[in-house]
Amino acid sequence: MGTSIEKTIYIISGPCGVGKSTVAKELSRNLKHAALISGDDIMFMIEKGYAPPWEEWLSITWKNILSLTRNFVQHDLNVVIDCVVESELEWFCQHISDLNIPIKYIVLIASEDKLIERLNKRGDDHLIDRSLFLLKKLGSSAGNKKYIYDTTHKQSSEIVHDLMHLSDFYVTEL
Repeated sequence: MGTSIEKTIYIISGPCGVGKSTVAKELSRNLKHAALISGDDIMFMIEKGYAPPWEEWLSITWKNILSLTRNFVQHDLNVVIDCVVESELEWFCQHISDLNIPIKYIVLIASEDKLIERLNKRGDDHLIDRSLFLLKKLGSSAGNKKYIYDTTHKQSSEIVHDLMHLSDFYVTEL
């Protein structure tokens, strides 16, 4: 049980309704020996009725994502993380660096109209304001510039192919 340089950690970020989960699932099916970590699943493990302050909730979530990632990598698995990344990328990369495994990071975006259409179609219209806020925040972040990928006119299979085969998304320096 050791780490293998062929393995990769894929982090898929973006606003609500952009296709993170669809892309993450398809990517994990296309990789040999992959584990899929859903940030939403981790975040909502905390029972309703107890709601720590937002920053603490995010911290707990990311520490759990980190622990799961380390465990999966140590068991020679590729890891696909489906989670909105607002400011956690540098922290995550620092805390996983000892494993010496490549990390690919992609920030999926789409036009405002496309996000609204997708959220309405799936019955998540209550997420529209959050999605548009995240679209602006993630799209304007200097640290995200080289990792932005517009999904407005793309199929998930095309996005997965590009993520797997293009070197553009490797995290090199933070």
